[in-house]
Amino acid sequence: MVFKKKRRWHCLSGQPITDMDKQVMYWENKGKLVPTRDLIKTPEQIEGIRRSGVINTEVLDEVAKNIHEGMNTLEIDKICYDYCVSHGGTPACLNYEGYPKSVCTSINEVVCHGIPKEEDVLKEGDIINVDFTTILDGYYADASRMFIIGKTTPEKEQLVRVAKECLEIGAEAAKPYCFVGDIGHAIQKHAEKYHYGVVRDLCGHGVGLKFHEEPEVLHFGHRGTGMLIVPGMVFTIEPMINMGTWQVFIDADDKYGWEVITGDEKPSAQWEHTFLMTEHGVEILSE
Repeated sequence: MVFKKKRRWHCLSGQPITDMDKQVMYWENKGKLVPTRDLIKTPEQIEGIRRSGVINTEVLDEVAKNIHEGMNTLEIDKICYDYCVSHGGTPACLNYEGYPKSVCTSINEVVCHGIPKEEDVLKEGDIINVDFTTILDGYYADASRMFIIGKTTPEKEQLVRVAKECLEIGAEAAKPYCFVGDIGHAIQKHAEKYHYGVVRDLCGHGVGLKFHEEPEVLHFGHRGTGMLIVPGMVFTIEPMINMGTWQVFIDADDKYGWEVITGDEKPSAQWEHTFLMTEHGVEILSE
């Protein structure tokens, strides 16, 4: 008996076949992973995500205005929570699968998911990633930025700069009807010029109607692999770039089991935007 593989892409009943349908069906017939139709956002959904993205970007702008040496990361959490809520939003991280705060604050060797604490006081030379996600009227937008506290070492400055370049290069590689692997390949190639490690245990993701949707956006890999990306999809690119090894571990002292540390405890840097794929390339919805 021959079992026919279930198709992921279905044309709309009674509607003419579009150029998008033809492109997606071509690649599905070639054995490639393609999106399901529910991953293609409607114009109304895109506008909702865009409005959420405006607030999310403004939250990080507010952090940029106020972050300084001597403040603790619990103060950053309050800035993010207060701004988001006062503008009609909800912090997506708060109580998400047991996460206890509204924002992730990851300092130096903490790769991601650093939990704000009163005892975590920012010092001259620290680098910190602030990662925030907003829910507005049921729509999600996600972004993170790096901040350098005062003057740091040339090595940390370069790491922060290259991590941002990796995000930008990944965005340039994201074209209509490209594959997720095209993005990861471009990022990995750039990071490894500097002998940096690209974290493999965590990735970008679809976003918009939920906090995390398909596809998984890996930041390493080969061209032509992973899911096909088509206009109307919304996703993050958020490369985590380590000064040393790509390997990571969960901090044993974190009672919540969230904080991710570099395997050799060297510094890490990350930038993240939420992107909409259009017919002409990506549009930033939150940064």
